Amino acid sequence: MKILVVEDQVRLARFLKKSLTERAYMVTCVTTCQQALDALCETSYDAIVLDIELPDGNGFDLLRSWREGGFNEPVLILSARDTVQDRIKGLDLGADDYLPKPFSLEELLARVRSLLRRQTGAKANVLELRGLRFDVLNRAVFLHDSPVEMTSRECALLEIFMQNPGRLLTRTHLCEKIWDSQREVDTNLLDVYMSRLRAKLEAGAAEPFFRTIRGVGYKFQ
Repeated sequence: MKILVVEDQVRLARFLKKSLTERAYMVTCVTTCQQALDALCETSYDAIVLDIELPDGNGFDLLRSWREGGFNEPVLILSARDTVQDRIKGLDLGADDYLPKPFSLEELLARVRSLLRRQTGAKANVLELRGLRFDVLNRAVFLHDSPVEMTSRECALLEIFMQNPGRLLTRTHLCEKIWDSQREVDTNLLDVYMSRLRAKLEAGAAEPFFRTIRGVGYKFQ
């Protein structure tokens, strides 16, 4: 799952990125309102962590513009402004949650999980097929009950496949979902990640999980 962190305190942004990445989330950090606008226009995110005091503007105004523009990504405001009036304003403008600084990392992670759980709605929190189980919220993968270590991008790629069993997923579609911008991706990078998934999941399997449709994409079966 992809999370956008809008935070201009460099040390805090690095801490958030490291902490969330260690939990297998894919994290993009930006430091200004303009960078946040650009990031959300380039790709979708599963959740946004938003500071209020930014160098080129106010997070409240940014949130208002997102909601007026039809962006519905869940937003957690993370701010040193912790008066009741600030919290009410943030929630009224469309924030889904509000956590004042300083904060507990474990509480922040729990609130992010809560946002993602609400966003998934009818989607299953645990995806399963042929002995392969993916705990979506905890970003944990098991093969015949044995844990499988995966990077955040490998988890994101596997999640897309397990949500679309039997469906042909084109290379373009996969790249758009996994990378913030296709400009980041060379023509062979997706194949590298597919090779890694196959090595981790198909060794000793009676039948492969993935089928390559040459020149088009892949199927998960």
